[in-house]
Amino acid sequence: MPAAGTRKPMRERFREQVREEVKAAALDQLAAGGAQAISINAIAKQLGVSGPALYRYFSSRDELLTVLVIDAYNDLHEAMAHALDTEAPDAEARIRLLAAAYRAWAQEEPHRYELLFKAPFPGYDAHAEPLADAARSLMGVVLGVLHHVASGTTEKPSAYQNDEVLEARSANTENHQLAVALWSRLHGFVSLEIGGGFTAMGLDADALFETEVQVLTDRVRRAS
Repeated sequence: MPAAGTRKPMRERFREQVREEVKAAALDQLAAGGAQAISINAIAKQLGVSGPALYRYFSSRDELLTVLVIDAYNDLHEAMAHALDTEAPDAEARIRLLAAAYRAWAQEEPHRYELLFKAPFPGYDAHAEPLADAARSLMGVVLGVLHHVASGTTEKPSAYQNDEVLEARSANTENHQLAVALWSRLHGFVSLEIGGGFTAMGLDADALFETEVQVLTDRVRRAS
């Protein structure tokens, strides 16, 4: 990492810029046609370079997709943690903040959200360790909420800054099982919503979400 007041070498800065441009183009492809539409050769044509030239920045479509998935996990993690960066007065408020942030990010980034939980194409290893680590970071945020609720404190939580550690220490505990249940319910609701399931049935998604969040808060209250 460069020392304070210094800049990265020009070649490194150029490499980072190209990678960002490639990722931006890939996200456009993702939104237009799903993960199957992502093509390094098509991106190269769009950027005005040869396909082989871009393979110096991403060795394969799988590598590019993995970076996009990890970026999406990190952005969702940041959205959830940012929403919780407040002195929420009680357990219900914390659960509502968490659920609302999760839903809002999925609504704003539906294609990226689906990328996290659907196998993009045959042969892609969706369970590779870097992806598993990114997924566990989300579980860490949920566990941070439950840990804060269980402690009974109203102080600003510090667990969210160390949620991966908390997740690892909480494996197979009651809180971990509850966190999995909460995440499963949120994911089920959000997946139906962004997939158009509620609209197709003429249902009020906001009213359904309010009911769902109340179920979640009641469950946490009983467990705490």
